Formats: sequence, structure tokens, C-alpha cells
Amino acid sequence: MKTLSVFDSNEDITSFVQGKIRGLIAEEGKGSFVKEEDPEKFREGLMKFEKCFGLPEQEKLVTYYSCSYWKGRVPCQGWLYLSTNFLSFYSFLLGAEIKLIISWDEISKLEKTSNVILTESIHVCSRGEDHYFSMFLHISETFLLMEQLANYAVRRLFDKETFENDLVLHDPLQITKRGLESRAHSEQFSAFFRLPKEETLKEVHECFLWVPFSHYNTHGKMCISENYVCFASQDGSLCSVIIPLREVIGVDKGDAANRGVSISTKGKTAFRFTEVRDFEQLVAKLRMKCNATSSPQHINTEVAASSTSDSPKDFDAGPSKMGQRDNSKTVGTEALMTVYHPQDAENLDSKMLKEKMKEQSWNILFVERGHGVSMFRTKKTRDLVVRGIPEALRGELWLLFSGAVNVMASNPGYYTELVEKSLGTCTLATDEIERDLRRSLPEHPAFQSDTGISALRRVLTAYAYRNPQIGYCQAMNILTSVLLLYAKEEEAFWLLVAVCERMLPDYFNRRIIGALVDQAVFEELIRVHLPQLTDHMSDMTFFSSVSLSWFLTLFISVLPIESAVNVVDCFFYDGIKAILQLGLAVLEYNMEKLLTCKDDAEAVTVLNRFFDSVTNKDSPLPPAVQQGSSLSDTKSDHPKVDITDLIRESNERYGDIQYEDVESMRCRNRLYVIQTLEATTKQNVLRVVSQDVKFSPGDLEELYELFKKEHFLSCYWNVNSPVLQHHDASLPYLDQYRIDCQQFRVLCHLLSPWSHCANRDSLALWTFRLMDESSDCLINFKQFACVFDTMYNGSFTDKLKLLFKLHIPPAFTEVESLSPSKGGDLSKEELIHFSQLSVSSVGDSLESDSLKSSPEKVGKGKVDIQAYLKQWQDELLKKEENIKDLPRMNQSQFIQFSKTLYNLFHGDPEEELLYRAIAVVTSLLLKMEEVGRRLQSPTSPVKGPVAITEVPAEIPRKGQEESSSEQTEGSRAQSLRGNHEWSFAFEQILASLLNEPAFVRFFEKPHDIKVKIESAKNLQLKARIRV
Repeated sequence: MKTLSVFDSNEDITSFVQGKIRGLIAEEGKGSFVKEEDPEKFREGLMKFEKCFGLPEQEKLVTYYSCSYWKGRVPCQGWLYLSTNFLSFYSFLLGAEIKLIISWDEISKLEKTSNVILTESIHVCSRGEDHYFSMFLHISETFLLMEQLANYAVRRLFDKETFENDLVLHDPLQITKRGLESRAHSEQFSAFFRLPKEETLKEVHECFLWVPFSHYNTHGKMCISENYVCFASQDGSLCSVIIPLREVIGVDKGDAANRGVSISTKGKTAFRFTEVRDFEQLVAKLRMKCNATSSPQHINTEVAASSTSDSPKDFDAGPSKMGQRDNSKTVGTEALMTVYHPQDAENLDSKMLKEKMKEQSWNILFVERGHGVSMFRTKKTRDLVVRGIPEALRGELWLLFSGAVNVMASNPGYYTELVEKSLGTCTLATDEIERDLRRSLPEHPAFQSDTGISALRRVLTAYAYRNPQIGYCQAMNILTSVLLLYAKEEEAFWLLVAVCERMLPDYFNRRIIGALVDQAVFEELIRVHLPQLTDHMSDMTFFSSVSLSWFLTLFISVLPIESAVNVVDCFFYDGIKAILQLGLAVLEYNMEKLLTCKDDAEAVTVLNRFFDSVTNKDSPLPPAVQQGSSLSDTKSDHPKVDITDLIRESNERYGDIQYEDVESMRCRNRLYVIQTLEATTKQNVLRVVSQDVKFSPGDLEELYELFKKEHFLSCYWNVNSPVLQHHDASLPYLDQYRIDCQQFRVLCHLLSPWSHCANRDSLALWTFRLMDESSDCLINFKQFACVFDTMYNGSFTDKLKLLFKLHIPPAFTEVESLSPSKGGDLSKEELIHFSQLSVSSVGDSLESDSLKSSPEKVGKGKVDIQAYLKQWQDELLKKEENIKDLPRMNQSQFIQFSKTLYNLFHGDPEEELLYRAIAVVTSLLLKMEEVGRRLQSPTSPVKGPVAITEVPAEIPRKGQEESSSEQTEGSRAQSLRGNHEWSFAFEQILASLLNEPAFVRFFEKPHDIKVKIESAKNLQLKARIRV
């Protein structure tokens, strides 16, 4: 009670007590989590996991939980195992065993749900099947880990272009439960405080921060990383502070009774934290971090008016000039707005007076709360942002609120060097940039001159050079144009970096996944907040199509420029939350008109007229620049709407949308969006392939899933899987997933009707070489499906032609295992070696040969349109192969062909008859060859291959077939050594085999692919384990 008497008001007492209660609850929760992390129990769980599911040793178990799995209306108690690539469940009760294995990359929906039966459960949707898990001890912790593992798997396997630099994703074997938890906290920390992504959260302390301008202590959490000390209140005051350690000049211990810590900065500001646990150790750590000692001089604990540390003005003399040398003419040092619209201090009209009053409000705020990175950010700060940032302060505050100021301070001279390196480069990105330069705010005088155009070119080209994975995407030019109006060129570059890489992740890649995810979040919010609208609209995709430009350009493309900049103000302060809120406010404002619309076109017209009517009555921009003022009154009969009022209303009505909820919805919808894109890829591939094969649509889809699954199985446990490196979502649909020879062998063993053959590895190798037309050691699904279609649905001639082509170049190569004990089996290394024969080098094949199949990779990322069209024309004009065009089969190839036939017939009910037919056909062919030679040169006597023409009177019985066949082949080879080389044409072999009904019956025997597919689905994972 003595402590409570210190507070001035009941509100402060309530905040203090609430903070204490939250702290006690948090401490109690920590104890329960520690007990679960028992090494012995985990080892026992790991042994059960390995025994139950039989996954490879490399599959890393992250954690496991006791829970119930709902099979219909019956709950089955068991254990849920979360590993790097799979979600697995096992239950064995009353003699009933339930075993479930779901790979993370197959999950399209993951959410927490509740209904009448299940109070709280986790819903998992995989390949159209719903699974429900409940009765968790800590369901939130479980769900968070599942969400992280699913998203990491999806990012690593599907979205390589954005996340390939992530060390955790590159090495999933290093994933641990503790690592996932700390990573989640670090991501949330850096996103909330807009810090560089590299920052890792090291410590969190519950404490109080003295707020000098309000004269009270606010309760919250102090978060410490390598380079920053941050604080966020938890008592509803919305107070936050960011203290870069580069600005700290002293760290002192406060009153021991209050467990205080005082941090002094260069701006003559001291931040007083109290009730800090282990405060003495914290002071020692912070001093070590910033190499600071106790400050001898007295620092005023009030925020000094002159505290302008880390404001963008300080950087003008630092990074912007460092490293520039004689390049002052190259890099612009002024914001375009100050050049083209300088403020006239003497002639102030009413709008300029209002603008000056806004500036005065911000200056008062700076005096009270500080100026620069370490300023106090409170509810009043947001209120001023909502009113619109003054033109003179806009660039500075954008840099501050976005966090770009921190990255710029850490990279002095970086932009100037980048400009020097990037100018003059010629890539696909630079071509697109040049095409779009004149389309970026063409009505603004700044971009009607070379000054603005050149600055825009430098910023966009420098960013494309910095981040080639994104390069350049349409909409970046519009956004950058606005940034250049209010920020200096280097500042505009770092603002663009902040938007593309932190604030709007994945927005500006080839598939704009981030924008699609946020559109899905927007649809979800519409369902919650505007149910009348969702009931009226039969198709929610309307909102996605109409709002795409809202998200990509932050409303710049749909609102007049003088109004759009106010939206950008809010975006840099509140992030994507501001755009979502404004989108909801726009729809609500037009609710009545939208409900009367009969189709999408009418609804689009309503929204366009609304955006045309939005004005900014306080904008000090000249009428010539304002887009809203250029609209004639007759054109727009819609009542005028002030942007400030619209933004204020969006904050009042939808301000309760929490940042954490938005991030959770983003994670949930990312799975859905990526799986939807994958479904589109599958549909396009199946549509193309179905025209060339006779498989049913269902069977073809199952084959595609097996093909894609084999691709992923090769990526699960290989840190640097070459197959993963070849996956590129930007390629044409058919080439997005390709497999190598090793993967094809596994599928061949599982699916081929000839997989019982003794030399099946050689057959798989030759088949792969036949399909690998580009010699890059990879095949796509069309090639894969076509060869299996021949095996299952081809005629007798088609199947025989396939076997013939497998035994002649380029498919055929002499194969001999280095390990005699393995017989016809080949090791992975041998298989890869033989598959690459006749290829100059692996590197060359992946670079030069792939250019033949992928014209877009010619040059430095340029698209070779002519090569693309030629390839397309060749495919269209490709005529069916004539059997007369096939080369002849020579002696050694024919011997191997005969061996393959012997192996294929082994175990067949008509085996003896087929062996006899082989001998007859072989004798007939050799006699034909002998006669042909005599006709060509009748004067030269030719010794007939007697050993081959003499057919044994009795066909060996089942115990002796293979040995006799080997002796027969050996005798052939021996008898032919002294003879001239002989060869056979395909027509000769076909004609001879057609005379043997047993051959025809064998090759025309129908095989059911469905049985093989079902077996392959069950055995694919086990086959991978054996490999």
C-alpha cells in the first residue's frame, strides 16, 4: 500500500496493479514450460517416433505433445509428433492402431477452431482432408510451432526466390523447438519496432519507464538486442521508445530500492527504468555492449528541446556525403518537392498558415517527447500522423517511423557505391525500368524534367542491383516517385528497401505472394467487420481484384497525390494495418451503393467515383500539382470526402485490429495462397500433358502428385539439394518441377510394368537418358508421363520402339556396376555418373544446355523472344517420328536388347514359350542379315554365325533359364568376334517379332496403372528411406 500512495490518480494505480498481476501470471507460466523440457522424456519420445513411423534418421523431431485425434465423432488419445518435414500422429488403444503422416508442404489450412463438441482444437487440412486435434495442455504454444514449421517448409520448398538466404531454411536439420520460439520472438520484436531483420531479441525485462512529460511510470517490457534497447508499454498508453546503442553515452545504476537503470544518450536525454529484475547484471551487460562507463556529469531527466540525435538532418553530413567524392552531380541531395515547390515564407495563404500550425504542433511534440530515433512515441504521435504530416517534415518522419534511418546509419556511403556499380548495367530489370520511367507521376513537373527522371532511374536501378531476386516490379516506380518528392535520393532508396524487404515482404517478387496474402487477410476482415457486404457478394474474389492496386501502391494509384501522401504517412507509422483499416473504411463508406450493384463492373465504377471525390482541403500543394483539383465539378457528382476525415474514421472504427492478429492471419493465409498457386500450376501442367497421353484425368493427377512428391523428398534431408536449386516458380509451368536420374529410378521401380526386370536400374538409366533431350540431367513431368503412357497404353509397335530406342544412342550406354555383388543394381553415384555421360561437364550442361530449353536465361537475365518463338514453332511443327528414321542397332546393342527381353520375360506364365521365341527370332534375324550381305557382295564368302543359328532342341527349365541365356549370349559374342560388324533395322526386328504370337500377347497384355499408383503412394517414402 505504501507503493500505491506514490501514484497521483486511480488510473495509475490500476495500471500498476494490472502490470504486477500480468507479471505474476507470466512467471507462473514459465515454470510449467520448464518441466516439459525433460531430456530423458524427449529421448524416450524420439525412440517411439523412430519406431512408429520409420522415417529416415535425418528427420529431426522438434517436439511432441499428448492430444486427441478426432476420427469422426470419436476422439483417439495418442501422441502428436512435430518434425522438420512431417506432422505425425500415433495412437494404439484397445487393439486399434491409428498412424497418420502429413508432410508440411501438403497443408493448405492450419487454424485454431472451436465448436459445440470441441472447446478448442487445431484444424489441419491436407489435400482436401480435414484433421482435428484437441486436448492440448498448451494449445497456443503447439499451434505457434505448427504454424512456424508449416510456413518454413512452404517457404523453403515453394518460394525459393525470396527465402534462399535464410540459414534456418537452408539447413532444416538445425531447427529446434527453442530455436523456433526465439526466432518467432525476434521476428515479432524487429517487426514491431521496425528494426533491421538481422536483429535478434536477447533479453526481455518487465519494468517501468518514467515518462517525464506525463509525470508517471508506465508499465511495459524492455527488449534488448545486439544494437538496440526498446520499450513498449502494456497499460494502454501506447508508449514506445527505441534507443540505438550507438547513441548511448552512459548506463548507470539507479536507486537499489527501485532496482533502477538509467540510460543516457547523445541528445542529453536520460531514460529511467525501474523495477528491473537483475538490474545490476543488466547495467554491466549494457555497458559492455556500448562500451560506455558511468556518466560523471549530470544529465537532465527531462527531454531536452535540443535532443535531435539520429534525426535525418544529422545524416546529411554523414552517410549522404561519405564516399561521394566527385559524384555530387550524380546523386541528388535535395527532395524534389523543395526544388519544385519551395515554400514562400512571406506570402502565406490560409492553407500555408494551417501547414505552419501543423509544423508548430510537431515542434511542441519534439520539445516534450524528443526528436529523432529515441523520441517517445505515444497516442498523441499517432493523432498528429492521422492529421497529416507537414510537407517540410514528411521525408524526415517517414525515415524515422519506417526504421530506414537505422539501416542508413549502419551503411554510410553504400548507396553512392551502389549507384556507381549499377549505372550502365543492362538487364531485364533495367529495360523495364526505362520503359516505366515516364509513366511515374507524369502529371507532376518533377517527373517532366530530367532531374526527377534521373533520380528515379538511379534509385530503381540501384535497388534492382542490390536485390536481383526482386529486381524491379511494376508499382515500385509509382511508390519511389512519391518517396523522391519528400525524401532526399539516398533516403528514398532506404525507404524503398524498408518497404520491399520489411514492411511489405514478398510484395514485389514475380508472383506477388505478399500482396495476395494481404488480400486474403483483407477478405477475412471484410467477413468479420462487414458481413452485409459478404452476404451480398456472391464471389469474394471481387475484393481481391479491386484491391490489388490499393496494396501494391498504398492507394497512390487510385487517390489524388495530395491525398495519397496522407495514407503513406499512416502506413509508415502503423504498417499494413493502416492500409487494411482504410480499405475497410472505403467499403463501409460506399456500403449502400455497393449493395445495390448488380455486377462487378458497376461496383468498380462506384469505387472509382468515390476515389475521384477524395480531396485534401489542407494540402499546401499548388493547384497545378493537385490531381483532385483538376477534376471538373460536372465530371464528379459525388460529394467531396476529405482524406483526413476518412483516415480518422478508419482509425476510430477499426483501430482495435491488433498487429499480432494481422500477423497471425498473414501466416494462416500464406499457406492457402501458396497452395492455391500450386494448384494453378498443377491444372496448367495437366491440361498440357493430357493432350499427349491416354491416361485418365484422375490417374494423370495421381502421377503428378507422385512426381512432385519425389521432387520434395529429395529436398527434405539434403541441405544443398541440387533439385531444390533447380526449382524456380518463375519458369514456365512445365519446367517448375523437374527430377534427376536418381529420383526417376525410384519412381521407375515403383510404377514401371517392367520393374521386375533384373537389369531394371539400367533400363531406368537408359529411359532417363532418352527423355533428357536437353542434356541437363533433368526431366519434366510431360516427358515422364509420356514414357509411362507408352509402357501402359502404347501399342505393340510403340512399346517395341521404346525398347529399341533404349538400346541405341543417345539413350544406350555400356553399364557395369563397380560392385559385382550387387548384380545389375547401380549405386546412386554410378547412376548419376552414367546419366551425365556425353555431357561435357555438369556446370556447362546446367548453364549452356539449359539455355536451349529456357530461352529466358539468355544473356544477363534478358528474354530471348526469338529463341522462345522458334522453340514454340518447332514444337508445333514436330511431326510423328517415322520408324524408318530410327538408326540401326549394332552388334553389342542387339546382344543387350536380347538380354533385356530375357529379363522381361522372367516369371511370366508363358516364360518357356517366350524364351523359345527369342531364339527363333534371333536365328531368323541373323539369317536375314547373312542373306543380305551375300546379296551385296556375292563373290566374298561369309561365314555364317553358326553358334547363334543353332537353336537348342530343348528350352531350359526354370532353374536354368538365366545361366543358359548367359551361355547363349556368351557363345554369340565369341562366335562373332571374327566376323564383320552386323546391324539390324527396327523394321526387321518388328517384322520378326510379329511372327511370334507369344511376343505380341506379352506386350499387348494390359497393365492397371491404378494398382501401381496405390502401391507407390504407400511405398514412396519407404523407397526413399532405402535409397
